[in-house]
Amino acid sequence: MGADATGSVEIRGALALMRRTTGLPVAFGGVVESGRARVRISELSGTATEALRSLAVTAGNGLGGKAVALARPCAVTDYSSSRQISHEYDIPVAVEGIRSVLAVPVVVRRRVRGVLYGALRTAQPLGDRALSAAVAAARDVEQSLVVREEAKGLLAAARPGEAAADAGAGAAWEQVREAHAALRALAPRIADPALRAELLTACGLLTTTGAGRRPNLAPRELDVLACVAAGATNGAVAQRLGLRPETVKSYLRSAMRKLGAHTRGEAVAAARRAGLLP
Repeated sequence: MGADATGSVEIRGALALMRRTTGLPVAFGGVVESGRARVRISELSGTATEALRSLAVTAGNGLGGKAVALARPCAVTDYSSSRQISHEYDIPVAVEGIRSVLAVPVVVRRRVRGVLYGALRTAQPLGDRALSAAVAAARDVEQSLVVREEAKGLLAAARPGEAAADAGAGAAWEQVREAHAALRALAPRIADPALRAELLTACGLLTTTGAGRRPNLAPRELDVLACVAAGATNGAVAQRLGLRPETVKSYLRSAMRKLGAHTRGEAVAAARRAGLLP
């Protein structure tokens, strides 16, 4: 089975961030292959050769494999001579010309999902600052993957919800509205453009066709309205969308004006009539 592409976009972004924050000239990484206890190196940043690309690092082997097996960061000052690791990958490491290397696992729900590496071409201690910055980059990947998984779960829940929406109202209808609000809140946080587009398409499938001209609401105005429609207060909307309460009020006022509404309830009702909300 090939490498699981889930997480590659997040890994790529984290490597660029890690190089900026650590000052390390070389960074690379990859995700754990689906169904296998090994990492496939797929993303390179600052490398001089292709020697590390597609390298399969088995759990327990080398520096990255040790980080996978222990589920914690590991580092060596001189890779080729280190007695702390095994040496299955010395040749590609030597071809790339790297010496000091750190490896930080990406752990989601107690499962290692990938590894970020940072390296120097000289043998010198990497220091706590570089390690802390690399760990922070890995935490960003972990949060992104959690968001992605939550989004996929909501998509799975929303699809059967479409049939429930067609069947009538009641509790199932409220679940559809909550799923719609949650999907809209998650979409801006998704790094993968394809998944983000899929989420927004699913949001559209959960709404009705509507009649007449649709008001031209900005995406954030619709995000706020979707949360309000699901019963959230302004404070809860702000927390869910990562906005300030004053910003939420501003978006809500703007949406109300465009919808010709005087209250939150009227705005939600008008948005539903226009097919903008389920």
